[in-house]
Amino acid sequence: MNFVYSYKNKDRSKSFEGQQVLIGRQQGGNRVDLDLSPDVLVSRRHARIWLDAGFYWIEDLNSAGGTRLNGSEIRGKGRQHLHQGDTIEIGETILRLLDALAPGSAKKQMPATPPQPPPPPPSRPLHSLDADRPSLLYSATATTEAERQLALFYSLPLKFGAEADVNSLLQVIVESAVDAIPTAQRGALLIEDSTTGQLALRAHTPIGSGAASKTLARQAINQLQAVVWPSTDSTTQALENSQESATQSISEYRIAAAMYAPLLWRGTPLGALCVDTSDARASFHEEDLQLLQAIAHHGAMALSNLQLQDEQWRLAKVQNRLLKLVSPQISDRLVHYQGHLKLGGEFRNVTILISDIRGFTNLSKTMSPDEVSEMLEDYYHRLVPLVFKYHGTIDKFVGDAILAVYGSPADDKLQHLHAVLTAMEMQSAMREVNAKRSAQGKRTGKLGIGINCGEVIHGLIGSAERMEFTVIGDAVNLASRFCDGADGGEVLISPKVHSMVWDMVEVEERQIATKHEGKLRAYRIKRLKLGKMSEPPADG
Repeated sequence: MNFVYSYKNKDRSKSFEGQQVLIGRQQGGNRVDLDLSPDVLVSRRHARIWLDAGFYWIEDLNSAGGTRLNGSEIRGKGRQHLHQGDTIEIGETILRLLDALAPGSAKKQMPATPPQPPPPPPSRPLHSLDADRPSLLYSATATTEAERQLALFYSLPLKFGAEADVNSLLQVIVESAVDAIPTAQRGALLIEDSTTGQLALRAHTPIGSGAASKTLARQAINQLQAVVWPSTDSTTQALENSQESATQSISEYRIAAAMYAPLLWRGTPLGALCVDTSDARASFHEEDLQLLQAIAHHGAMALSNLQLQDEQWRLAKVQNRLLKLVSPQISDRLVHYQGHLKLGGEFRNVTILISDIRGFTNLSKTMSPDEVSEMLEDYYHRLVPLVFKYHGTIDKFVGDAILAVYGSPADDKLQHLHAVLTAMEMQSAMREVNAKRSAQGKRTGKLGIGINCGEVIHGLIGSAERMEFTVIGDAVNLASRFCDGADGGEVLISPKVHSMVWDMVEVEERQIATKHEGKLRAYRIKRLKLGKMSEPPADG
């Protein structure tokens, strides 16, 4: 088949060797033979032309804008005989079939009257069926509107299930509804916003012509009923007439007839699917309303499943980010409680370790961004594993500072000692990293560490959209004061922490000045009493 076609005064031509040509717009997973993009008035599956018994036929596939053959609308009229040179209007594109020849045959004069369509082939046993294709397809033998609608309806689960993006899915739902219902010229999908409760226009066809009455859509959602407008039902008609906004929308969008069906899944309405026509001679029937509601049910199920997948992916992302900040042992415990993490906190006695590179702000001013990043990476590469080694959790990084928590989210009876051991090994690791960086001529820094303990609120703090596992309380603030008071290379612990590890460390007492708390008593750890640690501390 040889075609010439024109869109906005731009002529093109294309040839096909097969016996059928599917015409439309190729978008997403939709595949057509003759792609009329960028004509937005063309449906994804708009029409088809095929060869049967030496004659060419054309059929509109329930498109949104219809198909005109030599100026006459053929949508909803089944197959039409196509002669060589006939004018076909699809959207704003004009097509002509130039060479009506069967593949491989000589050119011949076509009879004026085509033969009657051949009878359908006799049924035969069906031994297999491709599961990744619709179980009922458009075929050359489909002669009634009911057959075409049934074929389209059977394709919906696979068609909707192939979409991985919510916006794309909503657009496919609307286009499927308009394609399935012959009288429908336009379609729209209104989704109820979970925050404001307002109906948002999320998809419509043709593109750029969104039209719908919020009043009628809200009526369908609230009453959980698919409705036709105008209605012969007196109650519904009275409700419509009492709503000035509905009348305004109908007049503004020149709606002559419309249908609204709720997207209902497991008793919960998600929105409303709408189709309408501006043709005053057209109307919708009971069968149309039933089909629209069935499409809405399929669409609601697909939308709900996709939203659930998106939510699970979001929670998994949050959980994976959380698990990266805890030791492997604690990570295993959190995974064990997967699905039970919820927003909110509880009181817990914990130990807080805060480390900070002394003078890092001024130091970073004399370094390039790459040098600063490299420096932090060198230090963090050695420091973070030490927190995990002693069953701590990284609460957060604040620039060059690390805030680690011991005793949360998992209990740790040796949390105070574990924090101290972490701090002392951190200082040892810093000396090793600094020696290596100095040998390479790179800048170095010194670490000040403060440790405190006490009651805090710990848990998932924030909102459902953005939460993080953290600790809040005065114990955290005081740990920051002890960190501020520590010089480079020092570890300062609070009296509470000292009271728990007094027999494991050798210390000297110190007074540190604070802005709000006055002078605080602190203890600088001089060394660990190795004799007291002949055996590794037990896990918390």
